[in-house]
Amino acid sequence: MKKIILLLGGARSGKSTYAQELAKKMSRKVLFVATAAAGDEDMRRRIGNHKLKRPPGWRTLEATAGIGKAVEKEIKDAEVIVIDCITLLIGNLFGYFDEKSFDTIEDSLIEKEINREVDDLLKYLRQAKASFIIVTNEVGLGIVPDNRMGRLYRDFLGSVNRQLAREADEVYLMTAGIPLRVKP
Repeated sequence: MKKIILLLGGARSGKSTYAQELAKKMSRKVLFVATAAAGDEDMRRRIGNHKLKRPPGWRTLEATAGIGKAVEKEIKDAEVIVIDCITLLIGNLFGYFDEKSFDTIEDSLIEKEINREVDDLLKYLRQAKASFIIVTNEVGLGIVPDNRMGRLYRDFLGSVNRQLAREADEVYLMTAGIPLRVKP
């Protein structure tokens, strides 16, 4: 039976590990969608470590944007799609804009890019026969960012998380490696 599962939590809360555990239990036919962009040596190392933790039989799709359409093209016989993670996906979209412009940019310009991405993903989630496990960070529990770009990022990611949670059949909040069921 098709499911959409959303895993939220802070950094290093165990989201990715739990996503992989769930996917292994659900099927051997898994497509892992990695949204990270290797922008520096540290990120390249992290991506490499992440790859080593995935089961060898899983296929990997690296997509820093346009993931709804990318998954649709690459799904083949996958029964479970793990998207890791929405947090980096939204960060990638922020990268389309000049950092210096964040003090004056119209929120609607960023929102338009994010809505396009999320609408395409939600459309595909609804029509696909496969199950989805989606990883994202809960960024609304910390301090208020000290700059407009940080606040916009937090606000838009919070909005995306709400949309995904509404669509999800199950939602878990990860804390210290422990999944806390939030929905249903």
